Amino acid sequence: MNLQNSQDYYGKVLASSADLKTDACCTAEAPPPAILEALRNVHPGVKARYYGCGLVAPQAIEGCHILDLGSGSGQDAYILAQLVGEAGSVTGVDATPEQLAVAREHEDWHRERFGYARSNVRFIEGDIERLLDLDLPESYFDVIVSNCVINLVADKRAVFEAAHRLLKPGGELYFSDVYSERRVPEALRSDPVLHGECLSGALYWGDFVVLAKSSGFLDPRFVTSRPLAIEDREVEARLDGIAFHSATYRLFKLDGLENQCEDYGQAVRYLGSVPGQERVFELDRHHQIEAGRVFPICGNSWAMLADTRFARHFEFFGDFSTHYGVFPDCGVPVPFGASDKASPSAAACC
Repeated sequence: MNLQNSQDYYGKVLASSADLKTDACCTAEAPPPAILEALRNVHPGVKARYYGCGLVAPQAIEGCHILDLGSGSGQDAYILAQLVGEAGSVTGVDATPEQLAVAREHEDWHRERFGYARSNVRFIEGDIERLLDLDLPESYFDVIVSNCVINLVADKRAVFEAAHRLLKPGGELYFSDVYSERRVPEALRSDPVLHGECLSGALYWGDFVVLAKSSGFLDPRFVTSRPLAIEDREVEARLDGIAFHSATYRLFKLDGLENQCEDYGQAVRYLGSVPGQERVFELDRHHQIEAGRVFPICGNSWAMLADTRFARHFEFFGDFSTHYGVFPDCGVPVPFGASDKASPSAAACC
């Protein structure tokens, strides 16, 4: 039902983003200057068929090879094509013929607009639940993005596991999607409108974290979120009691990440060299690293900077030779309080 309904809803039911009943598939946050400038170079026909819930343009992607899952009419792909430059590439995968037709129709228009000798974008028709059946090279992509699409598929595990295989070591899945604060009742999951509006297929937060970790992404990092407004009274009534949020996560393909943030006495100094974030580099919501300052970090965050495309933008201090316990204000606190410690003279009990 999920694939067929997605094809019908986004190919036939919706003529433009104005037909949506909620703001789940709309991007509310203001784009940074570089993305805003790139958006000006996207064809109006592509922008009219855009259904996304967040910004999926991570930092420092010049020259990268990017895979866009559920690329739709191509707005994100054409923005990213400018950010990676002519030496990079963007591959879009989508299952809706009408959306793909819009994206492909304007491919040459965008190539000329960008001033490229050849297009660095291609679009493939395919189901993102069956990515490994497509002609995509494994361990190849630097970044995989997705914008409000994974909620639409039934087998979300298949998407995460395939993304992990397609990413090169140190690559990342950077995506925006819709999440629920509690599990959506099974009776609502097959509703075509609720599904098409990106609500009934939304993952419960806790289920997402478990799924991401079991698919190989051991430390999901939360980037940003916003609550969703449901403007249709009938839809709102059916979902009464369930709150939804659009959220962006970044998941790194890194071996050896630990289950929580551990302290090894490490630190970094940001060089201020990432375009658009010269003053403060944002790894995630809890790690905003100001240029020039020595910034203590946990072992996982160290790996996310030292073993990825971000390494050249930082100086690194320390190693993994000495473990100091859970990283303060980052990992799970030690469960044993000071009052639990027995004095040396205390009698043993059994």
